Amino acid sequence: MLAALVDLLGKPITEAGALCIPTAGYGGPYGGPGGPWRFISGRSPHPMIELGWKSVGVLELTALPSVDKERWVSWVREADALLVNGGDALYLCHWMRESGLADLFPSLHDTVYVGLSAGSMVLTPRIGENFVGWKPPTGDDSALGVVDFSIFPHLDSTDCPENTMAEAERWAAEIEGPAYAIDAQTAIKVSDGCVEVVSEGHWKLLNPAA
Repeated sequence: MLAALVDLLGKPITEAGALCIPTAGYGGPYGGPGGPWRFISGRSPHPMIELGWKSVGVLELTALPSVDKERWVSWVREADALLVNGGDALYLCHWMRESGLADLFPSLHDTVYVGLSAGSMVLTPRIGENFVGWKPPTGDDSALGVVDFSIFPHLDSTDCPENTMAEAERWAAEIEGPAYAIDAQTAIKVSDGCVEVVSEGHWKLLNPAA
Protein backbone atom coordinates (compact mmCIF):
# COMPACT_ATOMS: atom_id res chain seq x y z
CA MET A 1 0.00 0.00 0.00
CA LEU A 2 2.88 2.37 0.71
CA ALA A 3 4.15 1.83 -2.83
CA ALA A 4 0.74 2.88 -4.17
CA LEU A 5 0.83 6.03 -2.02
CA VAL A 6 4.32 6.95 -3.23
CA ASP A 7 3.21 6.36 -6.81
CA LEU A 8 0.30 8.78 -6.35
CA LEU A 9 2.50 11.39 -4.67
CA GLY A 10 5.13 11.17 -7.39
CA LYS A 11 7.87 11.57 -4.78
CA PRO A 12 9.03 10.01 -1.51
CA ILE A 13 6.85 10.53 1.56
CA THR A 14 9.81 12.21 3.24
CA GLU A 15 9.60 14.98 0.64
CA ALA A 16 5.83 15.51 0.90
CA GLY A 17 3.74 17.71 3.18
CA ALA A 18 0.43 16.54 4.60
CA LEU A 19 -2.60 17.93 6.39
CA CYS A 20 -4.49 15.62 8.71
CA ILE A 21 -8.25 15.96 9.13
CA PRO A 22 -9.54 14.46 12.43
CA THR A 23 -13.10 15.80 12.20
CA ALA A 24 -14.92 12.49 11.65
CA GLY A 25 -13.69 11.24 15.02
CA TYR A 26 -15.95 13.65 16.88
CA GLY A 27 -19.19 12.60 15.19
CA GLY A 28 -21.61 9.78 15.75
CA PRO A 29 -22.64 7.94 18.90
CA TYR A 30 -19.11 6.63 19.54
CA GLY A 31 -17.27 9.88 18.84
CA GLY A 32 -15.03 11.50 21.43
CA PRO A 33 -11.73 13.32 21.95
CA GLY A 34 -9.59 10.20 22.26
CA GLY A 35 -9.77 9.06 18.64
CA PRO A 36 -8.77 12.41 17.12
CA TRP A 37 -5.90 12.71 19.61
CA ARG A 38 -4.57 9.25 18.77
CA PHE A 39 -4.81 10.07 15.06
CA ILE A 40 -3.04 13.43 15.34
CA SER A 41 -0.36 12.14 17.71
CA GLY A 42 0.47 9.15 15.52
CA ARG A 43 -0.78 6.61 18.06
CA SER A 44 -3.54 5.18 15.92
CA PRO A 45 -3.45 1.44 15.13
CA HIS A 46 -3.69 2.47 11.47
CA PRO A 47 -0.52 4.45 10.58
CA MET A 48 -1.02 7.60 8.56
CA ILE A 49 0.56 10.53 10.38
CA GLU A 50 3.65 8.53 11.38
CA LEU A 51 4.75 7.55 7.87
CA GLY A 52 7.64 10.03 7.81
CA TRP A 53 6.12 13.08 6.11
CA LYS A 54 8.30 16.13 5.55
CA SER A 55 5.67 18.18 7.40
CA VAL A 56 2.26 17.56 8.97
CA GLY A 57 -0.44 20.05 9.93
CA VAL A 58 -3.96 19.76 11.33
CA LEU A 59 -7.01 20.92 9.40
CA GLU A 60 -10.03 20.84 11.70
CA LEU A 61 -13.06 21.38 9.48
CA THR A 62 -15.37 22.69 12.21
CA ALA A 63 -12.94 25.59 12.75
CA LEU A 64 -12.69 26.64 9.11
CA PRO A 65 -15.85 28.81 8.97
CA SER A 66 -14.16 31.12 11.51
CA VAL A 67 -10.87 31.32 9.56
CA ASP A 68 -10.28 33.62 6.61
CA LYS A 69 -11.00 31.47 3.56
CA GLU A 70 -7.99 32.61 1.57
CA ARG A 71 -5.72 31.49 4.42
CA TRP A 72 -7.02 27.95 4.81
CA VAL A 73 -7.47 27.40 1.10
CA SER A 74 -3.79 28.22 0.65
CA TRP A 75 -2.92 25.61 3.31
CA VAL A 76 -4.89 22.98 1.41
CA ARG A 77 -3.41 23.87 -1.98
CA GLU A 78 0.14 23.75 -0.59
CA ALA A 79 -0.34 20.24 0.86
CA ASP A 80 0.73 17.19 -1.12
CA ALA A 81 -1.69 14.95 0.76
CA LEU A 82 -4.85 15.12 2.86
CA LEU A 83 -4.97 12.42 5.55
CA VAL A 84 -8.57 11.91 6.61
CA ASN A 85 -9.35 9.91 9.74
CA GLY A 86 -12.23 7.54 10.36
CA GLY A 87 -15.24 8.11 12.57
CA ASP A 88 -18.67 9.13 11.36
CA ALA A 89 -18.90 9.49 7.58
CA LEU A 90 -22.02 11.67 7.47
CA TYR A 91 -20.72 14.03 10.16
CA LEU A 92 -17.54 14.36 8.12
CA CYS A 93 -19.56 14.88 4.94
CA HIS A 94 -21.59 17.64 6.59
CA TRP A 95 -18.48 19.53 7.68
CA MET A 96 -16.71 19.05 4.37
CA ARG A 97 -19.66 20.83 2.78
CA GLU A 98 -20.16 23.44 5.51
CA SER A 99 -16.48 24.37 5.61
CA GLY A 100 -16.21 24.65 1.84
CA LEU A 101 -13.54 21.96 1.53
CA ALA A 102 -15.77 19.77 -0.64
CA ASP A 103 -16.05 22.61 -3.16
CA LEU A 104 -12.27 22.57 -3.59
CA PHE A 105 -11.97 18.90 -4.50
CA PRO A 106 -12.52 19.29 -8.27
CA SER A 107 -9.58 21.72 -8.46
CA LEU A 108 -7.10 19.73 -6.34
CA HIS A 109 -5.59 17.88 -9.28
CA ASP A 110 -2.20 17.24 -7.66
CA THR A 111 -3.38 16.53 -4.12
CA VAL A 112 -3.47 12.93 -2.88
CA TYR A 113 -6.46 12.09 -0.70
CA VAL A 114 -5.82 9.31 1.84
CA GLY A 115 -8.93 8.22 3.72
CA LEU A 116 -9.40 5.70 6.52
CA SER A 117 -12.82 4.07 6.95
CA ALA A 118 -15.26 7.01 7.15
CA GLY A 119 -12.54 9.15 5.60
CA SER A 120 -12.94 7.07 2.43
CA MET A 121 -16.68 6.43 2.69
CA VAL A 122 -17.37 10.18 2.61
CA LEU A 123 -16.27 10.28 -1.04
CA THR A 124 -18.87 7.71 -2.14
CA PRO A 125 -22.45 8.27 -3.38
CA ARG A 126 -24.05 6.50 -0.37
CA ILE A 127 -22.84 4.86 2.81
CA GLY A 128 -25.90 2.67 3.45
CA GLU A 129 -28.17 2.57 6.49
CA ASN A 130 -25.78 0.18 8.29
CA PHE A 131 -23.31 2.99 8.80
CA VAL A 132 -25.61 5.89 9.64
CA GLY A 133 -24.82 7.19 13.13
CA TRP A 134 -24.98 10.98 13.14
CA LYS A 135 -28.16 12.16 11.43
CA PRO A 136 -27.47 14.81 8.76
CA PRO A 137 -29.90 17.65 7.95
CA THR A 138 -30.71 15.89 4.67
CA GLY A 139 -32.01 12.91 6.60
CA ASP A 140 -30.56 10.37 4.16
CA ASP A 141 -27.32 8.39 3.74
CA SER A 142 -25.92 10.27 0.76
CA ALA A 143 -22.27 11.37 0.77
CA LEU A 144 -20.16 13.47 -1.61
CA GLY A 145 -20.21 11.21 -4.67
CA VAL A 146 -16.65 12.01 -5.73
CA VAL A 147 -16.27 8.35 -6.74
CA ASP A 148 -19.02 6.18 -8.23
CA PHE A 149 -18.81 3.22 -5.86
CA SER A 150 -19.61 2.63 -2.18
CA ILE A 151 -17.44 1.04 0.51
CA PHE A 152 -18.18 -1.53 3.21
CA PRO A 153 -15.13 -1.25 5.54
CA HIS A 154 -13.61 -3.42 8.27
CA LEU A 155 -14.62 -6.68 6.62
CA ASP A 156 -14.17 -9.64 9.01
CA SER A 157 -12.57 -7.40 11.63
CA THR A 158 -12.41 -8.69 15.21
CA ASP A 159 -13.32 -5.15 16.32
CA CYS A 160 -16.42 -5.22 14.11
CA PRO A 161 -17.63 -8.84 14.22
CA GLU A 162 -20.89 -7.82 12.58
CA ASN A 163 -19.03 -6.82 9.40
CA THR A 164 -19.22 -10.22 7.71
CA MET A 165 -19.33 -10.87 3.99
CA ALA A 166 -22.96 -11.97 4.34
CA GLU A 167 -23.80 -8.64 5.95
CA ALA A 168 -21.85 -6.81 3.22
CA GLU A 169 -23.94 -8.54 0.58
CA ARG A 170 -27.18 -7.51 2.33
CA TRP A 171 -25.86 -3.95 2.58
CA ALA A 172 -24.88 -3.92 -1.11
CA ALA A 173 -28.36 -5.05 -2.15
CA GLU A 174 -29.75 -1.89 -0.54
CA ILE A 175 -27.05 0.35 -2.03
CA GLU A 176 -27.97 -0.75 -5.58
CA GLY A 177 -24.70 0.42 -7.08
CA PRO A 178 -21.10 -0.76 -7.40
CA ALA A 179 -19.63 -1.41 -3.95
CA TYR A 180 -16.47 -2.85 -2.44
CA ALA A 181 -16.30 -4.86 0.77
CA ILE A 182 -12.72 -4.48 2.05
CA ASP A 183 -10.67 -5.50 5.07
CA ALA A 184 -7.90 -3.61 6.86
CA GLN A 185 -5.26 -4.94 4.46
CA THR A 186 -7.01 -3.52 1.41
CA ALA A 187 -7.03 -0.07 -0.17
CA ILE A 188 -8.74 1.33 -3.23
CA LYS A 189 -6.57 3.50 -5.47
CA VAL A 190 -8.34 5.92 -7.81
CA SER A 191 -6.32 7.92 -10.31
CA ASP A 192 -7.56 9.64 -13.47
CA GLY A 193 -10.83 7.75 -13.22
CA CYS A 194 -9.15 4.33 -13.02
CA VAL A 195 -9.97 2.16 -10.00
CA GLU A 196 -7.42 -0.33 -8.68
CA VAL A 197 -7.70 -2.52 -5.60
CA VAL A 198 -4.41 -2.80 -3.70
CA SER A 199 -4.67 -5.68 -1.27
CA GLU A 200 -2.81 -8.20 0.80
CA GLY A 201 -6.07 -9.26 2.40
CA HIS A 202 -9.71 -9.97 1.67
CA TRP A 203 -12.08 -7.97 -0.53
CA LYS A 204 -14.95 -8.38 -2.98
CA LEU A 205 -16.63 -6.22 -5.61
CA LEU A 206 -20.39 -6.34 -5.09
CA ASN A 207 -23.03 -5.33 -7.65
CA PRO A 208 -20.37 -5.27 -10.40
CA ALA A 209 -22.93 -5.02 -13.22
CA ALA A 210 -24.90 -2.17 -11.60
